[in-house]
Amino acid sequence: MRGSRFGLRAWLILAAALGAALIHVAVVEWSGPMLERVSVSFERLPPAFDGMTVAVVADVHAGMFRKEAAVRDVVSVVNSADADLVVLLGDIVHRCREASRYLPLLAGIRSREGVWACLGNHEYGVLWYSKHRRPQTVPSVEEWRRMYADAGAQLLVNEARCLTRGASRLWLVGVGDAYSGRDDVAAALDGLGDEECRIVITHSPDAVDHPRMAGVDLVLAGHTHGGQVWLPLVGPLYASCRGGRERAAGLSHANGTILYVTRGAGEGLPLRIGCPREVTLMTLRRGPRA
Repeated sequence: MRGSRFGLRAWLILAAALGAALIHVAVVEWSGPMLERVSVSFERLPPAFDGMTVAVVADVHAGMFRKEAAVRDVVSVVNSADADLVVLLGDIVHRCREASRYLPLLAGIRSREGVWACLGNHEYGVLWYSKHRRPQTVPSVEEWRRMYADAGAQLLVNEARCLTRGASRLWLVGVGDAYSGRDDVAAALDGLGDEECRIVITHSPDAVDHPRMAGVDLVLAGHTHGGQVWLPLVGPLYASCRGGRERAAGLSHANGTILYVTRGAGEGLPLRIGCPREVTLMTLRRGPRA
């Protein structure tokens, strides 16, 4: 009898732990994005930009399981951050044909120094199963540029724009998605000397491996969703990028620069364990690289 009571108790404890884990997944992992605060420093940041805040948003995947309410939640979290600058790192919509339904909701984003965007593999229509289906008609870059402009965002595709504070300059460089083969780092950085402060926004973190990336100050990326499933002592089970264990999410050093990969504000398959959705509020600091 004692052994059976012990066995029953063990099963009850296991069932309670499993129930608690499922509740955690339902309440935390499947809820709206949390606001993650990160600080990064590098020496080339002009003093005028010291303390600048950047809201980083990627991988909303609006239109699959996440509808209008989810996009409004993202906008609300971004606005609560009160950032100087907002960057959208691709895969904002899950299916191109629904862009006209969801992108206008981004017009509610508030930012003092603009909303800037790059395209992800879903905007290019390049998915992991693309080779098994008929070619899809997707908007051209200029059509995407118009739709983002209508939503109050400026799209950067293998090109750079200069932000100014007084006489100080900071270059925001948009690089096309490496997963889709649309990255042209050389074109994006063309004409920018090594003395310039350059922050790259892109979708896949694989773009960081291009030789020209070694001279930039910071690379912001998404695409991986952080791996979606993180296990203790293991980390992400899988991340869709090179060096997935190190680059799935958060800050790392790669190819002589600083890489930050956001876990994303959504996903296609709504399964997350130990890897909650996020919008990142990044503070830029002038100082030794960290």
